[in-house]
Amino acid sequence: MKETDAVQSLAALAQVLRLRLFRALVVAGPEGLTPSALAEQLEVAGNTLSFHLKELTHAGLVTQERQGRHLIYRASFTTMNDLLAYLTENCCEGAACSVTGAAACDC
Repeated sequence: MKETDAVQSLAALAQVLRLRLFRALVVAGPEGLTPSALAEQLEVAGNTLSFHLKELTHAGLVTQERQGRHLIYRASFTTMNDLLAYLTENCCEGAACSVTGAAACDC
């Protein structure tokens, strides 16, 4: 992952509703959720939901697929894992981090 991609992903997640949306999609797994299910679960208006889903999609954190008349949104686990790998690639000087290891190396 490039630095600019990491910044774009982090910026997209740096808003409460978008973070909640992304986490809800992560929990939903590969099946994803429809906008109406997300709106009901998060108690948010459809137009607000649409705006925030667009931002997450633009950042590559969410994918959209049409199934008949419905849109299905899914978390992009590839992008999520790439971001996590980017954020931790130099942690503990390349050694596997653990709770004690992280405390020992100030990671």
